[in-house]
Amino acid sequence: MQKQSSRLALAAAGVTVVLWASAFVSIRSAGEAYSPGALALGRLLAGVLVLGTVLLIRREGLPQRAAWPGIVVSGLLWFGVYMVVLNWGEQEVDAGTAAMVVNIGPILIALLGARFLKESLPPRLLAGMAVSFAGAVAVGLSMSGRSSGGHASVLGVLLCLLAAAAYAGGVVAQKPALAHGSALQVTTFGCLVGAVACLPFAGQLVEEAARAPLAATLNMVYLGVFPTALAFTTWAYALARTTAGRMGATTYAVPALVVLMAWLFLGELPALLTLAGGALCLAGVAVSRSRSRTSATSGTAEST
Repeated sequence: MQKQSSRLALAAAGVTVVLWASAFVSIRSAGEAYSPGALALGRLLAGVLVLGTVLLIRREGLPQRAAWPGIVVSGLLWFGVYMVVLNWGEQEVDAGTAAMVVNIGPILIALLGARFLKESLPPRLLAGMAVSFAGAVAVGLSMSGRSSGGHASVLGVLLCLLAAAAYAGGVVAQKPALAHGSALQVTTFGCLVGAVACLPFAGQLVEEAARAPLAATLNMVYLGVFPTALAFTTWAYALARTTAGRMGATTYAVPALVVLMAWLFLGELPALLTLAGGALCLAGVAVSRSRSRTSATSGTAEST
């Protein structure tokens, strides 16, 4: 039974990283027609609509009172601040720099998880994160080098750092909330909190939607339905069954998948350094999620 639960959690994490990787392709289209705040609000509204409908159909209702502090904090930081600031930051720096800076997030998650959630930092997790971060840096350097308009303002770097911090804080705040609410409840109301926080951008969203090309609007809706509603729910499901540190390390698979998707769907042939970086990202994830032979034998290792 425990093995089946571990497999389901791993599958849920896999769905999350694939959909989050696909988001980068959609953001390229939507970001050309929508400003950072408007794009974040439109994405969150689409997510709330889907999640709210599923919640009503399943009749799950409201989560327990003890879940609300984590829901509110994660909603403000992750669904609100992170999405707006990341959209803004990527307009100020090239994609490669953004990828390198934002990938500090999983490291911050591990450190904050150890400090506030009393999670352990096993050597394999630390080693895997080091390998994956090196891969993310390699991917970022290769993307920056190939970008004809590559630039990196101080403001952009600071915004990406803020995005990484908001992402890490949101994950660590969400973890205890999942002990008092289901993955669907925590995701739905976290998304709702983020949407409410982004309401000041409603005027921009209405104005920009009126003149935006259909493809950009459809990509914004896609971002809300799949990388937000579905992927954040599968993330919460997996997070409830493992540590925040290990889940954060799993997201290092995203840069490798972005490289693959850009190759397949955008025709962007990756450089050798990009491929090497992607391979390092995947290798690091494998190391961070592996168990030592001693732990596996004794049965005392963390659940996946």
